[in-house]
Formats: sequence, C-alpha cells, structure tokens
Amino acid sequence: MSKIMILANSSGGLYDFRNELVTGLLELGHEVVISLPDDLRVPELKAEGARVIHTDINRRGMNPLEDLKLYKEYKRIIKEEKPDAVVTYTIKPNVYGGYACRKLKVPYISTITGLGSTFQGGSFKRNLVKKLVVAMYKTGFKDCRCVFFQNSQNREIFEKHGIVSGVNTKLVNGSGVDLKRHNKEAYPGHADDVVRFLYVGRLMAEKGTAEYLEAAGRIHKDFGDKVSVSAIGYYEDDFKEQVEKAVEKGELKMIPFNKDIHPFLKEADVIVMPSYHEGMSNVLMEASATARPVLASNISGCREIVDDGVTGFLFEAKNADSLYTAMKKMAKLSADQRRTMGESARSKMEREFDRYSIIDAYITEIKKYL
Repeated sequence: MSKIMILANSSGGLYDFRNELVTGLLELGHEVVISLPDDLRVPELKAEGARVIHTDINRRGMNPLEDLKLYKEYKRIIKEEKPDAVVTYTIKPNVYGGYACRKLKVPYISTITGLGSTFQGGSFKRNLVKKLVVAMYKTGFKDCRCVFFQNSQNREIFEKHGIVSGVNTKLVNGSGVDLKRHNKEAYPGHADDVVRFLYVGRLMAEKGTAEYLEAAGRIHKDFGDKVSVSAIGYYEDDFKEQVEKAVEKGELKMIPFNKDIHPFLKEADVIVMPSYHEGMSNVLMEASATARPVLASNISGCREIVDDGVTGFLFEAKNADSLYTAMKKMAKLSADQRRTMGESARSKMEREFDRYSIIDAYITEIKKYL
C-alpha cells in the first residue's frame, strides 16, 4: 500500500470539487493523508478513511515570516509521513509544498486552479508582485513531475514566463463536475412567472460584484417584480454599503452561505458568473449539470463551459452594460427556451466535463511514481 499526501488550502474546495480523487485513491488501497488549514469538511473526509493534518495557511497576501513557517511545516510533515507521492493545489501549497518535496526528493504533482489578478497588467507594484510570483513558481515547479492546468490560457501564460520549461504539463477541464450529485433537475416553471437570477460565491471586486449590483438595479427597474436577483455567500467589507443598499431597495436578495448549493441551483432560473478571471468555474459546471442556463464573462475558465446562445450567453467582463444586456436578453426568453438551454448545458457537461474522467487522469499520473 502506498501513501499519498494532498496539500490544499481549503477543506471545502477539496471535498466539494476533488473528493473523488480522495475516494478513488482510498478504493485502490492507498493511504491518503491530507494537509488542511480549516475543519469545515474534515469530518466528511475522515469518515471516508482519509487522515487529516491541520496546517495553518494565510490564504491572502504574502508574509515572508508566515510563508517560511508554512514551508518548514510542510517539510516537517512530509519528512515525518514519508509519502510516496504528494499532490498540491493552489499557489501556497504548490510553491511551498513544491519546495519541501524538492528538498526531500519526494515525487509531486501540482494543479493551477487559476491565476487571480497577479498576471494581469497593471501598476508598478503589481508588476513587481508578478515577478516575485514567477520566481517562486519557477523554484517550486523545478522538479515537479506534472503540472495540471484547468484552462489553456493559464498554461500559455506559464509557458510564456518560462515557469514550466522542461516540466511535464497536462490540460484538464477544471475539476470536472459530479454528475450524480448535481443531477439534472426539472426546470422550475414558477407559477408567478418571476425569472430568478442567482450568483454563487463571495461578493468581491474580482468576481464582478460592482457590475452585478449595477445590472441588478437596472434589470429591476425594467422588469419590476417579474425578476429576482440573488447572491448566495459572503460579501467583502468593500461592498457592505452597496449590498445593503441594494437589498433595502429590493434589487438584491442575500442568501447566507450554505455548504450545499444544489437546492439553490435547482430553484434558480439562471445562474450568473460575472468574474474577471477563473481557472475553470465550478459554479458554472454545477449549474449546467443541474440543467440551468448560465450567463458568464467571456473569459478563459468560463467560455469553455458555455456554448454561447445554446447553453447560455457570454458577456464582456468588467462591463455592467454587457452584463445587463445579457440578463435582459435572458429575461425576455420564454421558460421553454430557457429550459432548452439548460438541457443543452447538461448534455455538454455529460460529454466534456464528467469529473470521473478527470480524476482518472490524476490517478494515472500518480501511479507512475508509486
């Protein structure tokens, strides 16, 4: 029996989007040890048979002292556990876990789940941060056996900056979607004929919150009570005043964070993702698997999931006018037209985004080093 260690920065992200890798490895008879900074989904992971080690991670910003501490902690637990292979997700586990694995000569594979705003052009300060991140990734990936990318644009950026020069890379359709958990649901067909738009995720600038709030106000003005615009999750302090005003005016409904979003996807007519950048949007995949039409920014990580005009509509990122136009276009469709879009979305997920085919790619790669 081999021991596989997984380094991740969120138990929710691991369980909700990559749990099939955990269960797949366990079913093959491997021991699975997971390093995580939180306890949200730890009971479920332990119940499946995985062992969990708590590791603190500051997920926001770079603090040299905290990051050095994280590297030392990864090095300590890898040295103690002696895994046969290590799998890492997201920037800090990728970089500092990669450093530790390289130092201890343990085979490791990594996944780029998205690049955030780091690689977008901008200020002098942002360019300095980009140079630092590039240098960190180059060192972290130097001996990486394989880097998985969730969209081609991310891979092209890493190739352009020489981060994965000489490193084996593979492209997969994100984390895929669990087609059983997010099963096809009958279209709502609400008796009140209200078109219900839903955004799922943290309300923050880079997720297009400003544009969503502006479009919500305009669509409410046009259609009145015949549309409902909602968001499920948390909002960052920067948007507290705007969100509360929108709620007060009846332009937005806030739904508290919930571990299970499927019931909310089921009740929605349309899912909206106005993000500025994505690795591969899990929300869009889950909504599409539920047979709901989607509205999404025309960016890498979203456009791969949406067949424009067939499974939903794409709109220009960072553009409230474009988002508003797409919402208005969707609101004017009949329920049957939206239902047909949702059914096409489900079919696309079955053809291209079944999570088990993506997990097979990971397990095949891991087996090479056992």
